[in-house]
Amino acid sequence: MTKAILFDISGVLHTDNQPISGAVDLIKRLRRQSIPMRFVTNTSRATCQSVLNELKQMGFDIKSDEVFTAPLAIKRLCQTKGYRPFCLIHPDLTPEFSDLEQSQPNAVIVTDAAYLFSYDNLNKAFSLIMNGAPLLGIGRNRFFKSEGQLQLDAGPFIQALEYASHVEAQIIGKPASSFFHEALTSLGMAATDVLMIGDDVASDVIGAVDAGLQACLVRTGKFLPEDEAEASAANAMIADSVVEAVNQAFDLDF
Repeated sequence: MTKAILFDISGVLHTDNQPISGAVDLIKRLRRQSIPMRFVTNTSRATCQSVLNELKQMGFDIKSDEVFTAPLAIKRLCQTKGYRPFCLIHPDLTPEFSDLEQSQPNAVIVTDAAYLFSYDNLNKAFSLIMNGAPLLGIGRNRFFKSEGQLQLDAGPFIQALEYASHVEAQIIGKPASSFFHEALTSLGMAATDVLMIGDDVASDVIGAVDAGLQACLVRTGKFLPEDEAEASAANAMIADSVVEAVNQAFDLDF
């Protein structure tokens, strides 16, 4: 039985800051019915506060403590471990890590860094890893969809560093079970009572199923038709949109 929902954000609630049809009203109705929700994302082009602000500007009724981002999880890990990271990250994400000591780096953080994925920056990361610095990745997402086009995400670059250094990255965001479990802890729910709705079959759907959650793949955002076979093999639901996904989960008609 579904008692709470984890929503991926980009591609599920909106695409290019345009809400998916019916999504804004859906969140309002779930709120009125007191259904617990968390909004989880591997986004690496915005701080946690920016994500919240953007969602509110689109009309979504979301509270600050309901947003879970992979960059924020990485930051918490650095603070706990005393890491001074070399941040190979997107410029828009820089404020999230600005209060961390970053001189004489002893760790490497890799998110979607866009044009900053230069040879010099990748080689600096490689050198640090070869000297013992842990490689911290936001996720293994291969690509994302923006402005109607698929674009490379952080995953391919993380894998390149792993291949070169023979070191396995510690993945902090989806599909890591620890990321899902952190959201579950905040909900106070058992994994089997929570539904994850996402557009990425690997990170959102299979990651959630591996962590013990229910999962639903939506045919919006980065969804590709060939993803359906993987979702079905994982016993996940498939829906045309987030609205239909919630309808299926709760047997409702929003």
